[in-house]
Amino acid sequence: MILENIEKVLKQESAYRLKQAQRAVFYELIDSWDEATNLSLALREQLKKECPLKIKSKIFVSKDKNTAKALINLEDGLQIETVLMLHNDKRATVCVSSQVGCPLGCVFCATGQLGFKRNLTPSEIIEQILVMKRYLKNELKEKIKLTNVVFMGMGEPFLNYENVWKAIQIINDKDGFNIGARKISISTAGIVEGIRKMAKEKLQVNLSISLHAPTDELRQKLMPIAKRYPLKNLLKAVDNYILQTSRKVMFEYVMLKGINDSMENAEQLCKIMNKPLYMVNLIAYNQTDKFKPSDPKTIKLFKDYLEKRGIFTTQRYEFGQDIWAACGQLAFREKMSRKIKNR
Repeated sequence: MILENIEKVLKQESAYRLKQAQRAVFYELIDSWDEATNLSLALREQLKKECPLKIKSKIFVSKDKNTAKALINLEDGLQIETVLMLHNDKRATVCVSSQVGCPLGCVFCATGQLGFKRNLTPSEIIEQILVMKRYLKNELKEKIKLTNVVFMGMGEPFLNYENVWKAIQIINDKDGFNIGARKISISTAGIVEGIRKMAKEKLQVNLSISLHAPTDELRQKLMPIAKRYPLKNLLKAVDNYILQTSRKVMFEYVMLKGINDSMENAEQLCKIMNKPLYMVNLIAYNQTDKFKPSDPKTIKLFKDYLEKRGIFTTQRYEFGQDIWAACGQLAFREKMSRKIKNR
């Protein structure tokens, strides 16, 4: 699907025709132009050729029905993942990918094991949200509303900055998904240039930092990109972002058993997180072959320690472990399965 082609096809038409087409795609969630009966047959046929709406995907649903993961097949045969998380108050969050694979090679991340293929286009990013909105409409009869979009899936968003930002503009646009900027979040492994650039944007999109370690020594072992962006430089960029935007920044900290979950690590984390607009989000790790998640008791002790030291701390609920919901897990399993079959 190439969304830009909608505007090209309707360029010579009245402006309201474009709005009709956009409403059909983003609000009515049609998956065939045949359903857009307010457009002429000739326009529908042209749109079917230039901008087909079918998205090749397979959806996996967790046993508790709170998580759905889509494996999407792109036109060139590559695969990406997106995850939908349902909340108790009838809201939903979709976690989208920005790249096919990832070049950063974080050792605990399944996406890193896939390697890097290419950046996603704005349309390929938008497709992920469309898949999940259609799922909500068809399977749950729109009883739950998609309210939040987080760029925390496969890839590093700031290494595909322009395409990600074009997608965000569509997500936020009243003629697009009409999701408020403050309901959109970008998570970066610490690309300082991207943080500086985002600080100058007009849309007040949320910033999250994948931290995962309280010291340069440990962080560089887990995240090779940390060698290029040591904590001193990263936190300086974050502080500058806060100075320009006056917005909170979330630091994500995935809890890895025996790696970064000791009380010493908690004390080290307190030393660098003790700032007014910093908040820490502890994440229970979705297990891979190499690493195990911290025990619930350990996570609670870690969280309690941070809170007693005055650090604003939250804990992310575990979603979809039975469907391999962590970014890259499903695509990696599919890739390995194909390799085994081809032997």
